Amino acid sequence: MSRKLHLQEIPLHDPFVFACEKTQTYYLYNSARIMAEDKLDRFGIKVYTSTDLINWEPPRIVFEIPDGIWANPKHGAWAPEVHLYQGRYYLFVTLHNRDRIMKQPPQSRELNHWRGTVIAVSDSLFGPFKLLKTDEPYPHGEFMTLDGTLFVDEFDQPWMVYCHEWVQILDGTVEAVKLQPDLAGTIAEPIHLFKGSDAPWINAERVPEAREYIYVTDGPQLYRTYRDELLMLWSSYNRDGYVQTLARSETGKLEGPWVQLEPLVYEDSGHGMLFQTFKGELMLILHSPFEMPRSRAHIYRMEDTGTNLNVIERII
Repeated sequence: MSRKLHLQEIPLHDPFVFACEKTQTYYLYNSARIMAEDKLDRFGIKVYTSTDLINWEPPRIVFEIPDGIWANPKHGAWAPEVHLYQGRYYLFVTLHNRDRIMKQPPQSRELNHWRGTVIAVSDSLFGPFKLLKTDEPYPHGEFMTLDGTLFVDEFDQPWMVYCHEWVQILDGTVEAVKLQPDLAGTIAEPIHLFKGSDAPWINAERVPEAREYIYVTDGPQLYRTYRDELLMLWSSYNRDGYVQTLARSETGKLEGPWVQLEPLVYEDSGHGMLFQTFKGELMLILHSPFEMPRSRAHIYRMEDTGTNLNVIERII
């Protein structure tokens, strides 16, 4: 029988926890390298399970990037999330095709290629997850995007909220697009929520120079406070590294406008998400430091103030 793994033993990037009330089990999703004869065959997604958030069962593969889709199976899988929606489990994950080059915008400094979030579905948290759309990512192939997440608004309209890559537009943005009821496609053009340079704590560290700055946006997740305020976790960088930050909608609606709040965690930490323990405690899990393979998941106990979030303490 395989021994359990302590959370700090597991190299992790973009961690996502699904807390299953029915089984009283936490499911931790992360990217997986799937090998064949000691060579990389393809990327996919794996899941660890735990009842205490500290000790985890060895991982199981829940999704493998299939052949014959727009993405290259060997080019990576980023930022998996699993959401329960209308009785089924939906995997959101960012895929890539570095061989499919896009028209280069004049302001871009990096080679632009196909990158975006896909959605796959399963009846089990252990998968297997099957892609709903295989010809291009959401919202479409001409946008270089990542880190899509699910949000369902007050009218039960599902949205994908995602980041538009700084690689393509320099000042990265957070955007949203309406999804079909079955999440199999989009039904409207994307809307703009905010841009990375809107965060005053980023601009406060900028020194004027001739070269235009880039502004990274990563890892959005929506959270409704007990006072019905709508918050969004997201991540970017300051001069010392990755930062976990926060924004609040002034209207309580996804469309905003959004006001940027003070960051939650510095210390090269970010791409966090919130979940509740089975005792009702609000937790934030994120990764730190940014670079793999040193990156590990850390968990913080949080306070919902009704209008903001406070970090109480780091527990792992």
